[in-house]
Amino acid sequence: MKPPPPPSFGVSAMLRPHLRSITAFLLVFSAGYSLGILSSSTRPTTSSSSSVPKPSQTVIRPHAAHLTNDVVPASNATAAAGTAGTGGYPRSPPHDLFRFGDECGEPVASDAVVQTLLDKLFDGESPYASFPPAHTAALLHPAAARPRGWGSTGAVFAELIESVRPDTIIELGAFLGASALHMSAVAKNLSLPNTVILCVDDFRGWPGFRGRFRRDVPAQRHGDALLLPQFMANVVAAVGPEAAERVLPVPFSTASALQALCRWGVYADLIEVDAGHDFHSAWADINLAWAVLRPGGVMFGHDYFTSADDRGVRRAVTLFAKVKGLTVRPHGQHWILSPKPQAGDS
Repeated sequence: MKPPPPPSFGVSAMLRPHLRSITAFLLVFSAGYSLGILSSSTRPTTSSSSSVPKPSQTVIRPHAAHLTNDVVPASNATAAAGTAGTGGYPRSPPHDLFRFGDECGEPVASDAVVQTLLDKLFDGESPYASFPPAHTAALLHPAAARPRGWGSTGAVFAELIESVRPDTIIELGAFLGASALHMSAVAKNLSLPNTVILCVDDFRGWPGFRGRFRRDVPAQRHGDALLLPQFMANVVAAVGPEAAERVLPVPFSTASALQALCRWGVYADLIEVDAGHDFHSAWADINLAWAVLRPGGVMFGHDYFTSADDRGVRRAVTLFAKVKGLTVRPHGQHWILSPKPQAGDS
């Protein structure tokens, strides 16, 4: 009698109990793979469809020509390949990121700017008339000789005011008036006593700012931040009640104020941008302010080298300069754009 074969401990012996399950898995996998091949071979294709990304997969590379092209026209065969299956979406911005109105009203004469804004904003009466009332004066800090500010007395102000010699300045972001009052003093020293400075600010501060600047700002009253009357008190103390109207608050958000100035035809020769520091706020402010900058005028601002908000100001300024074909000149903590081209200039 033959002896029984020795027991096997190889791989085949280990897999033998699972052969049915493995066989079933391989059959299902093969069937699914075959169906996938068949379905992909029946899809309509174009000569370049394999390289066309979906809109959500589009890579945005910001250079001037790419950013300023509008939606690719479907009639263009080459462009149509770039938007095939996208429903006419652009390959990258513009869309709303680059669409800002630049058609403004007929220009108001420089010597009529103050009265225009008094009529539009303050029912024809100066906000400094009989200011401050007794109940408000009791709430304010004594007017500071040098209100709290940031980079508010830099050399950039004197350099630009001397070179531009502006009739009208727009300042975005006024806080307590430090830079506005410095610009007013510079203009006076340069024999420009009639220069008007429009200080655009909602005068609400920002959430939590009081904890950091409690010595500089009055205590709020019934939810009123009291920054506007404190700003006005600083202006009156610095320039006197007779000249206070030439440092005029425009107490609204930068976006709503700039759109209104554009609609009313109020333009500036020099614009300082120093409001929101994140990219989106700075980007909107720069674009909206550009519409009310006179041809030949100059726009500048603060915080070009700040590290806050992921360098939002610097990214907004640099992108705007690329789109408009301008140059950016750093000046200490500030940035300066090359002058706005005259109408018809390339």
